[in-house]
Amino acid sequence: MRAVPARLRACCCIGKESELVYSGTIAPLRAPVHTGGGHRSAPIMETTYENSAPTQEQIDEESRRIRRLRILVNLTLDTIAGGGLSAEQAAGMVAATRRVALEMFPGKEHTFDLIYKPQFQRVMHAVYRLQ
Repeated sequence: MRAVPARLRACCCIGKESELVYSGTIAPLRAPVHTGGGHRSAPIMETTYENSAPTQEQIDEESRRIRRLRILVNLTLDTIAGGGLSAEQAAGMVAATRRVALEMFPGKEHTFDLIYKPQFQRVMHAVYRLQ
């Protein structure tokens, strides 16, 4: 398996806040700050994380969790799309999938809702004509 380039690690890592990974600091961006008499540049944003270099083991573990989540979501979507469940059972499967995903990636409710919720809504609407 190829190592993730350092510049991409910040984009692709999902995990607990303590597991956030970034390969270094974001270069301070500068913008004019109004101070009454004149202008000076001040940092807009600078980000630094203590765990700046993840081990290959951490990267592999996160990749495994992501792969498991994808499989779980795809199985759930396929099961619902099959139409053999009632709408309540399908909604229960979606809720259970969300619970498992949040156990795997605590604190990532917003991410789950952004990425997977629309997929589940589309399938539920297509199969059960729900809004």
